[in-house]
Amino acid sequence: MIRTTALPPRATGPAWSEEAVQLLGLAQDLADRELAPRADDFEARGEFPREVLRLLGRAGLLGLPYPVEYGGGGQPYEVYLAVLEVLAQRWLVVAQSVNIHVLSCFGVAGYGSEQQRAELLPGMLGGEQLGANCISEAGAGSDISAIRTSATRDGEDFVLNGTKAWTSHAGVADYYNVFCRTGGPGIRGLSVLLAPAATAGLLPQAHERKMGARSSPTAAVVLDSARVPADRMIGRPGKGFLIATGLFDCGRLGIAACAVGLAQAAIDYAVQYAKGREQFGQPVIGFQGVGFLLADMVTQVNAARALLIQAARLKDSGADCTAAAAQAKLFATDTAMRVTTDAVQILGAYGYVVDHPVERWMREAKLLQLIEGTNQIQRLVISRSL
Repeated sequence: MIRTTALPPRATGPAWSEEAVQLLGLAQDLADRELAPRADDFEARGEFPREVLRLLGRAGLLGLPYPVEYGGGGQPYEVYLAVLEVLAQRWLVVAQSVNIHVLSCFGVAGYGSEQQRAELLPGMLGGEQLGANCISEAGAGSDISAIRTSATRDGEDFVLNGTKAWTSHAGVADYYNVFCRTGGPGIRGLSVLLAPAATAGLLPQAHERKMGARSSPTAAVVLDSARVPADRMIGRPGKGFLIATGLFDCGRLGIAACAVGLAQAAIDYAVQYAKGREQFGQPVIGFQGVGFLLADMVTQVNAARALLIQAARLKDSGADCTAAAAQAKLFATDTAMRVTTDAVQILGAYGYVVDHPVERWMREAKLLQLIEGTNQIQRLVISRSL
């Protein structure tokens, strides 16, 4: 297998303190040392890398965009996304899991009470507790107003009933943010309850058999009269939709960063292969058909990274980043699909076998066009913003 040395994103601009640059270097070192050697084996066996996530948590990489006083890194989103990109270059599933966990902390950090933050966030941000979000249902994907999972007040508890679909970290998470209906129909009736994994009646189902990212467990979660204490409601009743909209912006930025990292890995690999593979007495990178293909690939990835940085800086400034996040997610994931497919093409028949990682990266890239809202939904968000 060809070994590559990833080129980290440009660590320049107001977000990049000396500490931030050091964090990026730490992420690079951990990705090379702990992620890259394990990715192929774990993916082939479909085993979730829980200890790797715990290691990243102890290194301070699972709470980067959250306040220092609760155990977070206190870093701008631009820095966090650059770390995600570096991790994705070595193992997409780990970068995706970091993103999933960071999103699972969003509700408590942004909308929880001071007591909830003080009690819950240190364990969540330290990585000892791994989180998940239960949002989607069979009849409610991007349209979360169609959520039917109910939460009925019973004394000091809420009783949850319903089935959640496509839950990442299902069966391995320590807690679940359950988006549920505590009021009437529509978006105003939605709330969020934080349910510990040990909650009786919270039942993760068999894992989905996926095309790629097989080491990341995805499954339905059945809620069968699951009782959750009322003091585990995040924010006030009816704030679920507001929490979800902020969560979607953050999630789309995270997926865009993962896509840029995956595409960068494919370019690095394809370039080294094209330099070493000789036909007709010269390296194939010297043939225009290959060289121009690589030129388009690197241009598209640099453009995707620029869109991502622009959206991240909007978020860090406090401005509305919804349309920018959708643009970054749309362009970066479409680019990742194109670039990984072209990397397979450059390797020819070698690109189609598991001895080289490009076939796995192509399968993983497809996932990124679907999660956190399909790219058709991103186009809808963008067009509505006009």
